[in-house]
Amino acid sequence: METMGRHVISELWGCDFEKLNNVVEIESIFVNAALKSGAEVREVAFHKFAPQGVSGVVIISESHLTIHSFPEHGYASIDVYTCGDLDPNIAADFIAEALGAQTRENIELPRGMGPVQVKQAQAKAL
Repeated sequence: METMGRHVISELWGCDFEKLNNVVEIESIFVNAALKSGAEVREVAFHKFAPQGVSGVVIISESHLTIHSFPEHGYASIDVYTCGDLDPNIAADFIAEALGAQTRENIELPRGMGPVQVKQAQAKAL
């Protein structure tokens, strides 16, 4: 059965504090990740928290990319959901590398196939 989409959820650890705390840089990374994957960017919204952290979303025609960053922990929670023929791993890999992640735990979920079946998370050092 074909899926409606693919959803990559990534736990990024050991990321660069300054990058995780820079709303302009994170927005640029996420827009570029979307474009690199072949997505069509529709809307962009990011927010810088005080004293630190960034949350944001890039809405693409094919779904979305999101982040919640915790610079004080070197941690970012990201997800990339794409429909159609786009590979969400292209954007997720770009983001992990751009944020300087030392370790990444990844789960990919097929969407639109019925009950969700989560496979064991895969951790890899970058």
